[in-house]
Amino acid sequence: MNAHSQITSEKLALFHAQLEKNKSLPGPLMPTLHDAQHIFGYIPISIQKIISKELNESIAKINGVVTFYGNFSVTPRGKKTISVCLGTACYVRGSQNVLDTLKDDLHLADGETTKDGEITLQSTRCIGACGLAPVFSVGEHIYGNASVSKVKQVLKEMRQAVNETK
Repeated sequence: MNAHSQITSEKLALFHAQLEKNKSLPGPLMPTLHDAQHIFGYIPISIQKIISKELNESIAKINGVVTFYGNFSVTPRGKKTISVCLGTACYVRGSQNVLDTLKDDLHLADGETTKDGEITLQSTRCIGACGLAPVFSVGEHIYGNASVSKVKQVLKEMRQAVNETK
């Protein structure tokens, strides 16, 4: 498990402070969920229960929102998330090949994180760059007109960057 995903007393204190600020906002749930995801790296059921109690919302509603939106996760994510769009425009242009290449190279299934906590691989329904289909993203960077060779090049560059920082 990576250090970002651990729930510490310091992170809980920061989260409670943000939660108090969010309570004064109209519609405090989404900002609170974004804060939780940012602070903990995921939103486990224990944090969802705190949100439920503090915002007087049902746990079912909160869990429904958390599991519906791709930017929230109920399990720890890696330091970097690689997302592959499987929306219609991307899918018909070969995004499944992109996802399969990443699965094979990283030895991960969709939604899994590497043992070292560095990378999470996930499919998504839309990245919002349909004109560049197929697309995948690494963090905030979007790669358009994706191909197997482009995926391999990006992974090679990521590995080189990691090795340079060691």
